[in-house]
Amino acid sequence: MDFIIGALSASGAAIFTNPLDVLKTRMQLQGELRARGQHAVHYRNVFHAAVVVVKNDGILGLQKGLSAAVLMHGIRNCVGFTTDERGKTVFYKSFYVSALSGAIGAIFGSPLFLIKTQIQSQTAKSVAVGYQHGRTGTLSAIKEIYTDHGVRGLWRGTNASMLRALVGSSTQLTSFAMTKDLLNEYSFFHSYPTLKTFCASIVGGAFQAVTMQPFDLVSTRLYNQPVDASGRGLLYKNIPDCFRKIWKTEGFLGFYKGLTAHYMRLAPHGVLTLVFWDSLKNLQVGTSQVKA
Repeated sequence: MDFIIGALSASGAAIFTNPLDVLKTRMQLQGELRARGQHAVHYRNVFHAAVVVVKNDGILGLQKGLSAAVLMHGIRNCVGFTTDERGKTVFYKSFYVSALSGAIGAIFGSPLFLIKTQIQSQTAKSVAVGYQHGRTGTLSAIKEIYTDHGVRGLWRGTNASMLRALVGSSTQLTSFAMTKDLLNEYSFFHSYPTLKTFCASIVGGAFQAVTMQPFDLVSTRLYNQPVDASGRGLLYKNIPDCFRKIWKTEGFLGFYKGLTAHYMRLAPHGVLTLVFWDSLKNLQVGTSQVKA
């Protein structure tokens, strides 16, 4: 039952946070492999980016890639939360179990992450950033990628996604668990469990955003880059090559493009996911007690 609750919690959160994911993707792709001052700046900050997206793609443009995002988060988190339940109150257990579950979830969810990224980056030519794949939907994208590059093409970029998940999941779930345990130890918000979850989620999201940002940006770049007939990337050969080229052309700060949008997505996503998780778990326990 835990894996179902984990999937529903994350999928529900994705509906509310996908607009910020769209903005993050656009800002991460802006000025790709270009030094500052050598590229057009279509998205100055999160709020300006939102205005630009609505102006060029309509209000629904903020929900581009939603179906892929909902499915992806459901798949990735049904693994993560199920595994995490066994070790989240002991630091070293929580860290390794969360990292492992995150990596496993990343493998299964990688094709949807690939498609989500490519759909979210698409926009009018005048404000386009990154390579434009011309995807029209999740199912059609799966068919197109499979037809052109086979099963291997659907899992392109998985290694980067796994690395991203290793860092992100271990950091978020561990810091969330340890913060919640600390609040319990000192009886903070004892009568307000939802507020306790909210505070722990904010802390988890902050740690996750800072540590995961470079890996998240590299994943976005690898997923969205154009490929040749054999499926090889035309901009980046692999993860180290991507890091090297970004460092050389965009500098250290290049890895932190879209950080604000990233945290603004992670914080509420983590809060909503974990609040939904706790609520559904409590509902499950209550239902079980009634039946008993």
